[in-house]
Amino acid sequence: MKFRDAARVNGFVVLLIWFVLTIALAAVAVAGFVAFAQNQNAAALVGAIVACVLGVLLLLGITGLTVVNPNEAKVVQFFGRYIGSVSDPGFFSVLPLTDRRSISLRVRNFETQKLKVNDADGNPVEIAAVVVYKVVDSFKAAFAVDDYEEYVETQSEAAVRHLATTHPYDAHDDDRTSLRDGAEVASELTVELRDRTETAGIEVIEARITHLAYAPEIAQAMLVRQQANQVVAARTRIVEGAVGMVGLALDRLAAEGMVELDEERKAAMVSNLLVVLCGDRPTQPVVNTGSLYA
Repeated sequence: MKFRDAARVNGFVVLLIWFVLTIALAAVAVAGFVAFAQNQNAAALVGAIVACVLGVLLLLGITGLTVVNPNEAKVVQFFGRYIGSVSDPGFFSVLPLTDRRSISLRVRNFETQKLKVNDADGNPVEIAAVVVYKVVDSFKAAFAVDDYEEYVETQSEAAVRHLATTHPYDAHDDDRTSLRDGAEVASELTVELRDRTETAGIEVIEARITHLAYAPEIAQAMLVRQQANQVVAARTRIVEGAVGMVGLALDRLAAEGMVELDEERKAAMVSNLLVVLCGDRPTQPVVNTGSLYA
């Protein structure tokens, strides 16, 4: 069994027909009872009783009237059997004596709790995500799962846990995706949630990480490691720039013939320049007033 549209007609038309027929049957019933009371006419009495029975049946006919709001669907059941769904907004009449369950088709969002889980490197992290979704199949949402909202919550937390265990918090290799790579991680989480919630007739529009941090017990140690990595990266950049500047200085001196240095003096000059350029504290200049070779 799958989703299908329920048979329906305009509710205002049905209401107008019911009103006209009710007045007509009421008039027939009253006239029949009056005729029987005056003339003891059995046929009139039978006609009045039939009119009353038809009036009762006609009263049952209006139990199929229902209002469908925008971005809402009505799942129609007739004594447990699925008749169909009505997703067009308006006032309709469906099969009488049916049970109609409302399913919201609005876009909604859900934020998971802060989950504590080990990442791919075994480090405990805290992670949470927000999931934006909507119902696209009212039949699956009503009958494929017990509660589609609870189903989305459970599957969201399971997907976030799986995502955290398959990626590290920080990727030290360029070919690995870390949890801090927002766009890639969000895309992967969205695809996985779509696969997980398709059974319930849910379309996941977007899923993104809203909270990501190391667990408190290792946060300080990881902060020190991150600072060390940044220092190493900065020092590497400084050394690369300093080497380039020293090479440029030696080339300019040689090209312009300002001074000729042997290999030992070049080595001393390179050493001094690297100390000045790579040092993390201000250097104190020393003026040599004697001979360069003294």
